Amino acid sequence: MSQKKKSNRNISLIVILIAIAGLVLYFSQKSGSETEAGTQSEAIDIPFRKQGELFFTSQQNGDTLAMIDIEVADNDQLRARGLMYRRTLPENAGMLFIQSMEEMQSFWMKNTYIPLDILFVNRDKEIVTIHANTTPLKEWNYASTKPAIYVVEVNAGFTNRHGIRTGDRIEFVIPK
Repeated sequence: MSQKKKSNRNISLIVILIAIAGLVLYFSQKSGSETEAGTQSEAIDIPFRKQGELFFTSQQNGDTLAMIDIEVADNDQLRARGLMYRRTLPENAGMLFIQSMEEMQSFWMKNTYIPLDILFVNRDKEIVTIHANTTPLKEWNYASTKPAIYVVEVNAGFTNRHGIRTGDRIEFVIPK
């Protein structure tokens, strides 16, 4: 092969490699900026909508430990969305999930930007499991240790601040 053909081939290979490197750089930057923008826009400010009130009561003496305003998730669509994508939750507010049947329940924090305490409650309205201070945006499951039909989500640290423990109870009022 002549020296000129080798030189032209080497130049062609260099041009192709530069073009490929440029395309890789372009698409990696574009992909990264779309992911960053998507993450920022996913968290939206969904306003809290009070639909009722929920009371936490002591198992020992029945005293009220705390009261919160609640939103209710009582169908598949509302339960699937829960508190995902929200930026804030008022301090004395939470979400009450009413499941279709009492069984082992499991929740995750994917697309949930607010650290939460998750309480699992049986049909007798007794708290059977508390997962305090859950980590936002994680995909691992927080599961009940016993069958539950209700799940309550409140801001992280709420149960500790109000002395709410497993065995305590809930009562709620949802006006129609």
